[in-house]
Formats: sequence, C-alpha cells, structure tokens
Amino acid sequence: MRKLFSRIFVVVSVLALLFTTVSCSKKDTTEEADTIKIGAIGPYTGAVAVYGLEARNGIELAIDEINANGGIMGKQVELFAEDDEGAPEKTVSVYKKLTVKDGVDIIVGSLTSGCTAAITSLAQAQKVLLFAPAATQTNITEAGNYIFRACFIDPFQGTVGGKFAAENLNKKKAAILYDVQNDYSLGLKENFTSAFEAAGGQVVATESYATGDKDFNAQITKIKQSNPDVVYLPDYYQTVALIAKQLRAQGITVAAIGADGWGGIEEHAGDEVLNGYYSNHYAADSTDPKVIEFVAAYKEKFGTTPVSFAALSYDCVYMLKDSIEAAGSADATAVRDALKDTDADYVTGHFTFDENRNPVKSAVMMQIVKDGDSLKPVYNSTVNP
Repeated sequence: MRKLFSRIFVVVSVLALLFTTVSCSKKDTTEEADTIKIGAIGPYTGAVAVYGLEARNGIELAIDEINANGGIMGKQVELFAEDDEGAPEKTVSVYKKLTVKDGVDIIVGSLTSGCTAAITSLAQAQKVLLFAPAATQTNITEAGNYIFRACFIDPFQGTVGGKFAAENLNKKKAAILYDVQNDYSLGLKENFTSAFEAAGGQVVATESYATGDKDFNAQITKIKQSNPDVVYLPDYYQTVALIAKQLRAQGITVAAIGADGWGGIEEHAGDEVLNGYYSNHYAADSTDPKVIEFVAAYKEKFGTTPVSFAALSYDCVYMLKDSIEAAGSADATAVRDALKDTDADYVTGHFTFDENRNPVKSAVMMQIVKDGDSLKPVYNSTVNP
C-alpha cells in the first residue's frame, strides 16, 4: 500500500511540475514575444462571405498601417485569420486552433451573431478577449466581461428603423416580412414594432418565412391587401434582394426599410431596391476626416468603397491598439480593463462602452439611390439613441 501511495505521489508531482512548466512557458512566451498576436474569425467563404472579406480587409488595413508606423509599443502586430464559413460549429473549431495552436488570446470576431455566440462562453472561461465587430444579437456580451462588441445591438437597430419610418418618413402603416428562424431578423422585427407603434404608427401586417425560402409571393399578397405605406425587411442582402423584386412585381412600391444586413445590397440587386433605406454603422460619404482617410486608404489598397463591416473591424483593431498602449501590456486581462474605459473618436463614431460592453453611439440611415447605371447607398440622416 505504501509503495502504491509513493507511486501516486510521484505521478501527481510530475503532473504538477509539467503543468507549472507549461504555464510558465506560456506566460514567458507571451511576455517575451517579438510580435503581438491578434486573431480574426469570419466567413471568408460561404453564403455571407461578402461580409467576412470586408471585415478581414478592414483588419488587414489597420494592421498594415499600425506596423508601418512602428507597431504597438515597438512590436509588430501579427494576424492569424481563420475562415468559419458562417457556420457556428466551424467557428468553435477555428477558435480552438487560434487559442491552442497559435497561442492567440485576443480575437476580433466572429462576424455574424450565431457564430460569435458559439464561442463567447469558451472565450470567457479561458480569459480570451473577444471583440465582435458586427454581432448585433442582444445576448452576445452576456457571457462575461471578456466579451465586447463594436456595433450597436439589434434592439437599437430595430428602434432606429421604427423611429425613422414614423418620424423621418412620416409613415403611418407598416408591414413586416421577417425570417422566423433567424434571431437577428426576429429581434429587429420586435423592436421595430415597438418603436413604430410608440411613435404613433400601426403595424398592419406581420408575415414570416423560413431561412432559405426563395418564394415570398403568398406573404406579399397578404401584405398588399393590408395597404401599408412602408415595409420593414429585417434580413441579409441576398434574401432582401429576392423579396424586393417580388414586392415590386406585385405593385408594392412603398419605401422599404432594413438594417445593417443590407450592407452591399447595391451590388447584388437592381432598381427594385430604390426607395430603400437601412440603418448602418457609418456612412462612407461622410465628411468626417477619419472617415475620409479610412475610405481613401481602403480604396487604394482594395479598389472598392468599404462597407460598415470593414469600418467596424478596422475600428476594433485601433481600439485594441489604444488599449494595449494604455495598459502597457498585450495581456488579454490588462487589455480588457483598458478597453472598457474607451472614450475616443474612431471611423464609425465616438465610442464609449456601457456596463455590458456594448458601445454607446448613434446610427446612420442610408438611402439607396441611382448613380448612372448603378446603385449606391448615400447618407440620409442620423438617428440618436
């Protein structure tokens, strides 16, 4: 029995020594690293790749600029970017690769709410700082104090849409067509309804569909019978483009309103989206010097005008840079503590964070207009919290 206890003691001691050695090695490696590692997760392929590629471009542009100007505290920033294809299970897989294999403990991503939600509890438990550029679902930051976001949340976007329809467009009767299986779409619908009704409007029709549906004519027929003067379409650009075409085909020409998921729709739809408006995080045609510089640099590097996903991701990197410098360390906990005290101007606005690490800032409403033979979104108005 004594020999058995002796063997157990030896095994436990060896394991403890190994754990201590690994822990110290990781700490020493982090402190003595020649670079500052930042991870990125997003849908670089798949159905929403247009968003992910814009976000990665914004991250790359920010890191290139920072490195060209001496890095952060004299260290170059090293990017580790992983494609989650817009699938939550893939997000978990690449998150583990970044944190285990690559040794990353600061991550910008993922992009969509469902993918981001799949890793928030993991990040919190492992003290990995997760900064979501565009995950608007309300509960994203509820996992804990290592989770931040750069975008406003779905309730605010829905509220913005409802206030804009009633107060800016002076509409009285709204119809809503939304994806019943998509939390993003559902949350926007609920908050648009509350805000529109609070402003004196009436929701005269609420119709739903399932994710992946292509034919919306039955729902649109019911909407037409309700005679709305505005239609709210809280979904991503691919689906909205299909719905808009079918709306116009049935003779519904009233204004259509959406949220940031419409970003990029002008490149994937035709005149059916004219008289369309959507809430967004910034306007590329703003006269703000920070916006002008960002848009010019992005165009020079990538040849296109950046949409909000690029701007938000770009801001994430610069806020992390400022927080690392304020903390004097790239340690995730130190950066977290500095990040929560952010109070500064960036491309997508003046940032502070509330107690749930959600940004407090205004939203812009974009209008889709004709520009020669093509379409483009232009700034229409600003809606405050």
